[in-house]
Amino acid sequence: MEQIPAGRTGKASPQAFTGDVYMTPITTPRPPSRLFAAMVRFTPGSRTHWHSHALGQTLYVTEGVGIIGTRDGVVRVRPGDTVWAPPGEEHWHGSAQGYLMCHMAMLEWNDDGSDPTTWLEPVTDEQYRAANES
Repeated sequence: MEQIPAGRTGKASPQAFTGDVYMTPITTPRPPSRLFAAMVRFTPGSRTHWHSHALGQTLYVTEGVGIIGTRDGVVRVRPGDTVWAPPGEEHWHGSAQGYLMCHMAMLEWNDDGSDPTTWLEPVTDEQYRAANES
């Protein structure tokens, strides 16, 4: 067993996020494991860009109210909710308007140790507004 010190929190990249989002790494892949996990904190109105994961992604909400959108619709999430985005599904996630939201993001990295995330276009303000009205 090994106790791993907490990672430093950093602001998420504007290349993949809209608004103020902060990420604290929990674990990075340590072979043979391929697990990556992070706590991600979204300020009101902030969100990821559209993206997908080659091996899927699990999100566990710990605080606040959030929205997870796919090309087919949206779900509103609250603390204790878990959402699975299957491999290749284009989706985004962030805080609901007027709320903070924090979730644990978990995914497997590729066999070669690379991040399997494919980042796409930003979620537009119109898409975000429509998701909040659903």
